Amino acid sequence: MPPAEPLSDAFKDMGDADIERRAAADPDAGSIPAGFWDEVDAVLPEGKEQITLRLDAEVLRHFRSTGTGYQTRINAVLKSYVRAQEKRR
Repeated sequence: MPPAEPLSDAFKDMGDADIERRAAADPDAGSIPAGFWDEVDAVLPEGKEQITLRLDAEVLRHFRSTGTGYQTRINAVLKSYVRAQEKRR
């Protein structure tokens, strides 16, 4: 997946009132009921472990060509593979 386009200056300059108005007009945006976060337990994501990994030059070249965050994308592909294998069991 290519990196997202940078935010425009007009978007960055939007005030809270503009943001609220746009969110209210979005049919896909739902409202969060009062007290929703009052009883929530925070769950921290599992940490990552640093390793040394040897990859084919072609694979590394492909992911590096996608720009910043290529290691995260490699991780996402591997995680997807693991989940698919777990479903097969």
